Formats: sequence, structure tokens, C-alpha cells
Amino acid sequence: MEFRPCIDIHNGKVKQIVGGSLRDEADRARENFVAGEDAAYYARLYREAGLKGGHIILLNGRDSTYYEATREQALRALAAYPGGMQLGGGVTPENGPDYIAAGASHVIVTSYVFQDGMIHFDRLQEMVQAVGRAHLVLDLSCRKMAAGYFVVTDRWQKMTRECVDAQLMDRLAPFCDEFLIHAVDVEGKSRGIETELVTLLGAWQSDARVPITYAGGVHNMEDLRLLQQAGGGRIHVTIGSALDLFGGDMRWEDVARFCREP
Repeated sequence: MEFRPCIDIHNGKVKQIVGGSLRDEADRARENFVAGEDAAYYARLYREAGLKGGHIILLNGRDSTYYEATREQALRALAAYPGGMQLGGGVTPENGPDYIAAGASHVIVTSYVFQDGMIHFDRLQEMVQAVGRAHLVLDLSCRKMAAGYFVVTDRWQKMTRECVDAQLMDRLAPFCDEFLIHAVDVEGKSRGIETELVTLLGAWQSDARVPITYAGGVHNMEDLRLLQQAGGGRIHVTIGSALDLFGGDMRWEDVARFCREP
């Protein structure tokens, strides 16, 4: 299990929000934390700690008046830690190569390939051709419904008909280098992980050996131990609001140390 750090940017500022509260209308979100430091500060911190594979997420849509300020923050973070972090939020075949050139190790994609409630493999192929499979992360962030966990898109505002299960990951694994999966119902709430989802992810076996990073609900070291156990030690983790970096009680150094242990 690896600790994957995060930098979430909304309205031009590094923030931690309650995931399900994000709305494009009026650029609203329920905030847990608003940083006084910029995104580059956190990128330098992660670089100095040797933490790789974290993600930078742009939480404003392209039609937002804050989009350019948010994007500028992201580009500064990439410049501060070239090759060390992934970037997601509004990524397309047109701008994906630019983010890779700007220093992103990978680009993270959901909405471009999930349209009208389903996967469009022609769009997925376009992304692979634009940036290469080795630089592509597919975000399968999801909400729990009666029939299982279903992918949500457009900054977690739109449901799809695609259920996160072994069959879906088997279909998508040949096209990407990693999966990023936020449990949206618990994201930003620091009330515990989605154990059922983590168990499902940990049980997935694939010849493609695509790693999975889980986010959502971790708020203490016991949650971290539970995630390690439920995921069979195969699931990486990102933590936001619960970290002392973002106003929480978990020391990020303790998290990094725990995840490095066998």
C-alpha cells in the first residue's frame, strides 16, 4: 500500500471539500479547509518527502470564471514537482499532452470517456492515442446505489449506468496505467471508509496489474489499518481532510510511514 498525496483546487485555491456538495452553479462547494498556501507549496512538500503518484484535481469546470485561476495553480504545482504528480479535471485529447509536457506523470480522465451514462471506447482510444496508456489514469469515482457502486462524472454530479465491478475493470484495464476511485458518498466527511467498496477492489485480480488508489472517509489510523486489511494490502490510499496538512488530526508523516511498512 502506498500513500498518494493530493492537491484539490477550487476557485483558484487549494481546498478540501465535501465531495457530494460540489455544484457548478455559482461554483459552490461545502468547504472543510481552505489553504493559505498555494498549490506549488504542497507539491514541493511532497517532492521533498519523496511521495509520488499523488493527484492534482481541478474542481472548476471550463466555463467557470475561476477556471483559469484554478488551472494556473495546477500548472505551478506541476512545475514544482515535474514527473511526480498526476493531473485531472477537464482533461481531453486536446489538452492532455500539454499537461504531460508541463510535468504531469499521468492525466486523469472520467467525463471525457463516460458520456450519456456509458463508456465510449472511441473516446477512450482517442485519449490513449493522445497521451499513451502509460500516462493515463481512469477515474472510476462512484456512488452506492441499490444495485452496486456506479461511476459518477462531471465533478461527481452526474450518474452513469456503469457499475464498478470486476467486469468493468477488466474491460478498462488494457487502456490505462492506474485506476483512481473516490467513494463519493464519504469523500470529505472523515467518518470512515466504504469497506464494501474497498473489499471489492482488493479482490480484483488482473493480468494487467493495474494499481488502484482509493479515496474517501479515512479519518484515523484505524481506518488506514482497516483499508489495508480489506484491500489485502493491494490498494493505495489518498487522504485529504483528515490530514494535518488540511486541518485534520492525522499527521501526514505517520500516514506515509505506515504505508511504507511491509
